[in-house]
Amino acid sequence: MKRIITVLMLMVTSFAWSGDAERGKSISGTCVACHGVDGNSNVNPVWPKLAGQHAQYMERQLKLFQSGDRQNANMSAMVVGLTEEDMADLSAFYAEQKTSIGAAVPELVELGKTVYRAGLKDRKIPACIACHGPTGQGNPLTGYPVLAGQHAAYTAQRLQAYKNGEVVVEAEGTTGQIMAQVAQYLTEEEIQAVSSYLQGLTKAQ
Repeated sequence: MKRIITVLMLMVTSFAWSGDAERGKSISGTCVACHGVDGNSNVNPVWPKLAGQHAQYMERQLKLFQSGDRQNANMSAMVVGLTEEDMADLSAFYAEQKTSIGAAVPELVELGKTVYRAGLKDRKIPACIACHGPTGQGNPLTGYPVLAGQHAAYTAQRLQAYKNGEVVVEAEGTTGQIMAQVAQYLTEEEIQAVSSYLQGLTKAQ
């Protein structure tokens, strides 16, 4: 038993993030206009909240934007001059911030909850909970991001992009096909419903 605990501790330690959050804060000034001082993006709901997101996931996205493997004109321009240290530090800073939780549209909750927690078996759409967890906290070790509290408009935008065939290798060792394969079968109503549900999802639910 002691050996198992030791191995688990070593695994956790190996995944500890080395970014300097304090330095990340000091260089986050150019991110504020879109993502807010604390990463909660209060200006435009199609700009994602970064607060509370896994540092590993954020650093991966910054690298994808910089390499051009993930396309976004605004982000590509913002990351062009970032070093690997900058990206690690910015990610560490935003990971430490607290996510502000929004509210779901009441009439969309039931459908959104069904899609997220149970999936849609008639179209072989798996439950989102399988990868992103019961409370939308994702998994930093496998590269699945936090979804809880994210702006519904942003989540819907991403799902629509996946539905239209966008493929991004968002986690090391994956093909990037998972979300494209899932989203292609979602209706517009289901996309809006699950996005709204996630906007109001909290760790306590």
